[in-house]
Amino acid sequence: MHVIVVGCGRVGSGLARTLTAEGHSVAVLDKHAAAFRRLKDWNGPCIVGSGFDRDDLETAGALDADALAAVTSGDNTNILTVRIARETYNIPNVVARIYDPRRAEIYQRLGIPTVATVTWTIDQVRRRILHDEDTVEWTDTSGALALVERTLPDVWAGRRLSELEKPDAVRVVAVTRAGVARLDAAGLVGQEGDIVHLAVRRAAREDVDRALGASS
Repeated sequence: MHVIVVGCGRVGSGLARTLTAEGHSVAVLDKHAAAFRRLKDWNGPCIVGSGFDRDDLETAGALDADALAAVTSGDNTNILTVRIARETYNIPNVVARIYDPRRAEIYQRLGIPTVATVTWTIDQVRRRILHDEDTVEWTDTSGALALVERTLPDVWAGRRLSELEKPDAVRVVAVTRAGVARLDAAGLVGQEGDIVHLAVRRAAREDVDRALGASS
């Protein structure tokens, strides 16, 4: 994947290093050249510019990007950046860092994935932009059962989450929606931006991957 990270603070620089170590192509964009001192030993492209300037985004690879994370210190900048990324460049996986949790809930309802600062970690934003990869939160001692976190694909909006379940193989445990965890997940209809937590037997992991990759 090619990922654009907008903002080279602690989170942005750490995210760039993590994604690069995992084999992804990463370009970092920040309006202050001095910010790149955090990436002294990193050899990826560093672009001085704005996350909502189209020329700067295209220099960072927006025309072919698979994901973009806007992690500057400004909510408005981050939201504008991900909207341009999604609406102008059709970048499929975007996430915005949001300081105000009230704003985060509003943007989640609009289908813009966000992570509020109060729960912020580099790993969380990585999960949002690499949502095609599942994340194992827990496994039992035998390794046969796992608690898996997945970002719900947009094509699942409007479908009952209970459709993911299989007897004695897959169970929807919870859903995080607009930053709020809910335990009534199996009875809910999916919404854009939902993060679904599933208890899955090892043999059924591929079934979950196929179901969440379905186009209809």
